[in-house]
Amino acid sequence: MREEQLFDRYLNELIEWNKKFNLTSITDPDEIKIKHFEDSLTVLQAVDLTNQKVVDIGAGAGFPGIPLKIVRPEIDLLLVEATRKKVNFLEHLIKVLGLKKARAVWGRAEDLSRSKEYAGQFDAAVARAVAKLDVLAAYCLPFIRPGGIFVAMKGPDVEAEVKVADKAVRMLGGSLEKVVSLTLKEGEIKRTLVLIRKTS
Repeated sequence: MREEQLFDRYLNELIEWNKKFNLTSITDPDEIKIKHFEDSLTVLQAVDLTNQKVVDIGAGAGFPGIPLKIVRPEIDLLLVEATRKKVNFLEHLIKVLGLKKARAVWGRAEDLSRSKEYAGQFDAAVARAVAKLDVLAAYCLPFIRPGGIFVAMKGPDVEAEVKVADKAVRMLGGSLEKVVSLTLKEGEIKRTLVLIRKTS
């Protein structure tokens, strides 16, 4: 399937499954395209994920991981999700979209990041709307190898959150690299990407 067809199939599966249990509160197809698909792909404006091993923490219905995998099919993707029903959806999605080098795992990030299988094994971690930045850093940084990057997807106002998280980030061997401000839908929706480099 081509990129466009993959996104269409994703959209249809999401709407169908959402009727059975709550995957997303956004149900309008055009809104899904902007607030889920387009939003997920903003990560690529800040980091190059070509051939990277990527973990999506708190993947939910697959954002941002699956849209990133659709446009960068060569990435090796792990989707981490604590809700079993969502993992079932993600496994179904991987199958129907025919995604290679992609898998979903059921578990809590703080537990999985301590296991030999996952600790320090990834080039990049992404997370969207999961928790405050200090908590998110504690979830994500242990998954990343030194030199790797963590991208936290946030709303427009992150200054205070970044300040509060600074100590936790440094304790976890990370350092703030940059904060990227973006807009979606002709400037109507504001987003921020916080990039943290794993330095040690």
